[in-house]
Amino acid sequence: MIIDERIADYICSLDPGNGEFLDRVETEARREDVPIIRKETSAFLKMLVAAKRPERILEVGTAVGYSALLMCRVMPENCRITTIEKFPPRIAAAKANFREAGEEERISLLEGDAGEILKGLTGPYDFIFMDAAKGQYIHWLPEILRLLPEGGILLSDNVLQDGDVIQSRFAVERRDRTIHKRMRDYLFALTHDSRLQTSVVPVGDGAAVSVKMG
Repeated sequence: MIIDERIADYICSLDPGNGEFLDRVETEARREDVPIIRKETSAFLKMLVAAKRPERILEVGTAVGYSALLMCRVMPENCRITTIEKFPPRIAAAKANFREAGEEERISLLEGDAGEILKGLTGPYDFIFMDAAKGQYIHWLPEILRLLPEGGILLSDNVLQDGDVIQSRFAVERRDRTIHKRMRDYLFALTHDSRLQTSVVPVGDGAAVSVKMG
């Protein structure tokens, strides 16, 4: 927990929900330990999309389609989402959820490894949501920046790793040291790249919001 648990609980208590269908998708995903965005982060994501009013969204990490459908609730009617997922059971679940929500026309699901798929995309995408394998963020960043136009927003989720990212590498479990280093490298890259203006926000499990400058 990055912020006081009571504060987080209070913030979550203010959430009005996302309708019967999406609330059910969320409940089922959490019950089955599917990695979907936290409730506080979902409100933050919707706010950013509503403010940006993008025409093209790229999401890296579909899971069961929950966050893509959240964005559909607030994005302009003419906006389209391209989302990437490689895990077959989640692909099937996401497709079923998109179909039931009636959003198949506005969401395109690309199946396979994100690293390979990103190389083949042409963009631009004026809003990009990174929510997949955290240890790969730093490796995907060059392609992400290629696809992001001036004024575009990159939202990266889970960047504080439940607070572990602030620890010395020797204070984290040996098996977690690689992803720990890669996330620290990623955050350094976001905050020191002259093309980006980045704010790291302690919402949910940590989110970095980057705007591409001219």
